[in-house]
Amino acid sequence: MNRSIWAGAGRAAFLPVGILLLVVLMVVPIPPFMLDTFFIFNIMISLAVLMVALNTQKPLDFSSFPTVLLFATLLRLALNVASTRVVLVNGHEGPHAAGHVIEAFGNFLVGGDYIVGIFVFSILVIINLVVITKGAGRVSEVSARFTLDALPGKQMAIDADLNAGLLSPDEAKARRQEVATEADFYGSMDGASKFVKGDAIAGILILFVNIIGGLILGTVQHDLTLAEAGSNYILLAIGDGLVAQIPALLLSIAAAIIVTRVSSPLDLTGQVSSQFGSAGAWMPVAVILTLLGVVPGMPHGIILPAAAIAGVVAWRLKRAKTIADTAPVIETPVVDPNAESQISWEDVTDNVQISVEIGYGLIGLVDEKLGAPLMGRLTGIRRQLSRELGFVIPMIRVRDNMALPPHA
Repeated sequence: MNRSIWAGAGRAAFLPVGILLLVVLMVVPIPPFMLDTFFIFNIMISLAVLMVALNTQKPLDFSSFPTVLLFATLLRLALNVASTRVVLVNGHEGPHAAGHVIEAFGNFLVGGDYIVGIFVFSILVIINLVVITKGAGRVSEVSARFTLDALPGKQMAIDADLNAGLLSPDEAKARRQEVATEADFYGSMDGASKFVKGDAIAGILILFVNIIGGLILGTVQHDLTLAEAGSNYILLAIGDGLVAQIPALLLSIAAAIIVTRVSSPLDLTGQVSSQFGSAGAWMPVAVILTLLGVVPGMPHGIILPAAAIAGVVAWRLKRAKTIADTAPVIETPVVDPNAESQISWEDVTDNVQISVEIGYGLIGLVDEKLGAPLMGRLTGIRRQLSRELGFVIPMIRVRDNMALPPHA
């Protein structure tokens, strides 16, 4: 009991402590090794958010995503402030002055050439800001607008089903809660997309601040030449920008996946694989790649193997479909081992006090395969009359009578 209480208190204190830690990162100088730890933690959180977004079956399964996106953006901005302080203060000591993570991103990913780093950083920002973030923001805006417009109609449909007896009061309450949560979620996603856009713009501004401030500090305070100051500070600024932009890009992809998801009983991987499992789609791909591979000057060693792979995929999908279509369906009769060999009067008499007889032309109204609309209406009438009269109306038996006219 005490352990569960302490565990609940720990979970409740996690977010306040995290917010205070973000403020500390912005204000208090931290050593480079702690900066490396927070950078790796930021990348880990971004990857976890992306994996959760990929494995959701519907957008509401990750209803906390707008808040998570806000905290992840605040963490990244706090790390930008802390890393900018370290770069400007210790950048004259060399590329290793701001920690191993920034140095690794500055040297390994861009080959130690800050000109290449500027172009790589610019491309990442363009992909994040212009393509993914702008598209996800537009989808969020349209989804929020249509969800709010459809809200009154959904509420009226729930009330109609409740009055007709198709839904119980608890089911109707749960449906109303789901509709309200959906409207709140898409409204929050419309605003959360602005966080990602603002974060990308802040990354560009912080990069220029690091470069300009580093060049001024290196040449004025630390007596470095312009080339030495550029080699140190620009490389550190590029590494810092890349460390921040890669998690931002992952979160932008997660946001785009969430707002473009369609509710399905499958996760995204299962949904895509089930829809790409058509032999008729892969066979033209194999034919087109084969024709492209025999064109002179084309890289035959790459295109022809790709055509062969597409052909094998089409053949296997067609073979699997043929086997599934030709497989015999074996129906096993269900035998009740406890069935009695004798019958009683309860099995042949009808003790129901109220019954309704219909002609054979109206049997579709009570067919469960067609939704049985008559049974739902009768249940709603029984519930309404029982509420008005103060006692429970007995069950109504519906049977067909061949002596009646077809539609009587």
